[in-house]
Amino acid sequence: MILRATGFPFHLVHLEEVFDLPGSVLCSISHNATDDGQNYKAAVDGFIRRQQQQSEKSGDSLPGQLSELSIRSPSGKEAVEVAHTGELAHLFRAVKTLTAKEELLQTLRNHLIVHVARTNGYTKVMTGDSCTRVAIRLLTNLCLGRGAFLAGDTGFSDSRHGDVLLLRPMREHSAKEIAFYNRLFGVPSVFTPSLVTKAPDRASIHRLIESFLYKLQTEFPSTISTVYR
Repeated sequence: MILRATGFPFHLVHLEEVFDLPGSVLCSISHNATDDGQNYKAAVDGFIRRQQQQSEKSGDSLPGQLSELSIRSPSGKEAVEVAHTGELAHLFRAVKTLTAKEELLQTLRNHLIVHVARTNGYTKVMTGDSCTRVAIRLLTNLCLGRGAFLAGDTGFSDSRHGDVLLLRPMREHSAKEIAFYNRLFGVPSVFTPSLVTKAPDRASIHRLIESFLYKLQTEFPSTISTVYR
C-alpha cells in the first residue's frame, strides 16, 4: 500500500528469482559516461525543468502527473516455483555461520537489483543506506578482509557494475535523523525483519559491529560520524 501511495512505478522481485538470472549479471558492462557526477546532476535538473514546463502548460501539479505512472512488476509471475524456494532454503542451510549468511543475502540482493535495473533500462539505482549503516559496513568490511572494496561499498556512488550506477544519497544522514524526519513529517515506514533481528550481540560480525557502534555512540555522540568520515 505504501508503494502504491507514492505514485511511482515499483518492482516486486522474489529472492528465489536469483536462480533464473543470466550469467551476464556478474559481468561489468562499460558505459560511455565521462563524468557521472555532472551527468547525474544535469539529468536531475533537466527532469525538474521538464516537469515544471509541463505543469505550467497543462495546469496539473507534479503529484497529479506522478499518479498516472504505471505500477508494474517486471517478472509477471504471481507465484515463485516451489523448487526454487527449496533450493534457496537448501543454499542458506549449507552456509554454517550467520556472518556468511548475511554476506550471501546481500550478494543475492545486489545481483537482483542490477538485473532488474538492466532489464528495465535504468542506469542509476538509489539505495537508502544511512550514515549509520555505512559506518557499520565500513568496519565490518575491514573485519572480513574486504578493505580493498571500501570505496565501492561505502562511497556515494558504486560504478563497479559499469552500466548501472548505485547511489547512496542518504549517506550524509544518520539513522536517528532519518527516524526523526519520518516522525515529524508523517512519512510511513515499514520494518522488515532481517537475519539478525533479535539475535545476540555476538551472533555475527555484522551484529557485533552494530552493537559496538551503537553502545559507543551513546557515550560519545560523534562516534558514527567520525567512523564514517
